[in-house]
Amino acid sequence: MTDPRRDALETVDYAIKKVLPEKAVTLSLQKETFPGRVVIVSIGKAAWRMAKAAVDLLGSQVSRGIVITKYGHSMGSIDGIEIFEAGHPFPDANSVLATSKAVKMVSGLGSDDTVLFLVSGGGSSLFEKPAVGVTLKDLQGVTGQLLSCGADIVEINTIRKRLSSVKGGRFARIASPARVFSIILSDVKGDRADSIASGPAFPDETTSEDALAIARKYSLRLKPELIASIGEETPKEIPLAKTVIAGSIITLCEAAGTFLAQHGYRTLLLTTSLSCEAREAGSFLAAVAREIRSSGNPIQPPCAMIIGGETVVHMKGKGKGGRNQELALAAAMGIADLPGTVIVSVGSDGTDGPTDAAGGIVDGNTMAELARLGIDAGKALDENDSGTALKACGGLVVTGPTGTNVNDLSMILCS
Repeated sequence: MTDPRRDALETVDYAIKKVLPEKAVTLSLQKETFPGRVVIVSIGKAAWRMAKAAVDLLGSQVSRGIVITKYGHSMGSIDGIEIFEAGHPFPDANSVLATSKAVKMVSGLGSDDTVLFLVSGGGSSLFEKPAVGVTLKDLQGVTGQLLSCGADIVEINTIRKRLSSVKGGRFARIASPARVFSIILSDVKGDRADSIASGPAFPDETTSEDALAIARKYSLRLKPELIASIGEETPKEIPLAKTVIAGSIITLCEAAGTFLAQHGYRTLLLTTSLSCEAREAGSFLAAVAREIRSSGNPIQPPCAMIIGGETVVHMKGKGKGGRNQELALAAAMGIADLPGTVIVSVGSDGTDGPTDAAGGIVDGNTMAELARLGIDAGKALDENDSGTALKACGGLVVTGPTGTNVNDLSMILCS
């Protein structure tokens, strides 16, 4: 007999292991040759694992390198590699210090040399050197506005790349005449390489007018120096760069489907590009779960519906939580008293928003348990305090930092 709660958690563990970066890096490098020096610059939440895999494979071909990852995500020393931890989701002084070292490291390379640029989610805040006329405080302020207003990741990075001296293809220009070979774990829907980590080594597909339109759309408060920086166009051609998307949300969702099918579930991949308000996504998944229970549509139990993507949250309260926890709590309200039904949502990096939880898991009993504890789920959502509510009722999913980041995984399981 299926146990949807246990199966959901085991699926999360299995699927995340299938998108760990070592395999992606190894496969991407197997057919590459490097005539000159190789300098590794690895950024993002998966930066340590990606760099370690590259050094293990390339050995003495690597002349030097740097890892810039989120606090708590380093796993020790790597021969020949400088390791820095920095701020996420807001850049901090360590972001700027480490990025300045990376820029110095790739300056002065020759045309036979290669910058092996390893990129994963979180790179936009971790890899940062403000543009002329822009301060770190400016970047932090604009990032805060963008994260709280409900802008999606492409919109956020369209703005951020224009306030930076290394984003939007500019890092590849700095490394010239060396070749830049990028291996990317995508955390952006549609795998847009110009938006992943704000595209430091990829031609920018957006324009300054796009950025100004986003600023107007969300009524961003920008001082004249920032508006001027946004008005400067980014590189549209980078001839000495090659990019490989080595892992993405599609891989994560397919792995989840494989595991669930092996455990007796009919599976349906609904989408890999979920992008809406977190609580709206939770309400929608709950409605789908109720439809499955009442009519067997669009799939008969025992079944699992798999959803990938990344939702957004409009920050109005001062509580603790993240987009996946908010999605889960909203879903709990919609599946109250529904038997044999579980909804889980997690970030593949193991950190959901500014918390140490990966996400949340709820079932038909969650609302009753919250009521017993005297917790008002609706009020918790209004205060953006989903994490506190879910922790109280045992609804947090805690994996710790996973070493990868390919977006979020949500699932409906019906036994």
